[in-house]
Amino acid sequence: MDGNRLVKLIVIIALVFVAWRYGIPWAKKQLNGRTTSAASSDSSCVTAARQASEAWGGGLHSFVNPPYDLGAGSTFRECDAARGAMSDLKNLIAELDAAITNGSPVPDDAVQRQEAIDTKIEAAADLARSGK
Repeated sequence: MDGNRLVKLIVIIALVFVAWRYGIPWAKKQLNGRTTSAASSDSSCVTAARQASEAWGGGLHSFVNPPYDLGAGSTFRECDAARGAMSDLKNLIAELDAAITNGSPVPDDAVQRQEAIDTKIEAAADLARSGK
């Protein structure tokens, strides 16, 4: 083996060692940082959905097996009010997403619609507090 090839081989081995020693841990740290931040931002929505499902499931047991708890109907009136608000929110999000995706302006009444949604959610919370 001539000297030129030997120098090239040593340089390649050194580059592989540096990449293995420093490059791979750095890349893993970068990827884990992105995954962690994405997971933490998703967790609030997932947590809220899980809590909503548990609240619904908790109220559902009153109507699954006899004797039925007729007084528990107020819980479902509260859920109906909240469901209406969530339906409105879903529609608003779909319109905002379409506007962003298509590059068109957002709906002029987006703020008012969000306020109306908040009002509906507060009304549902009032129903829950009053037991109606």
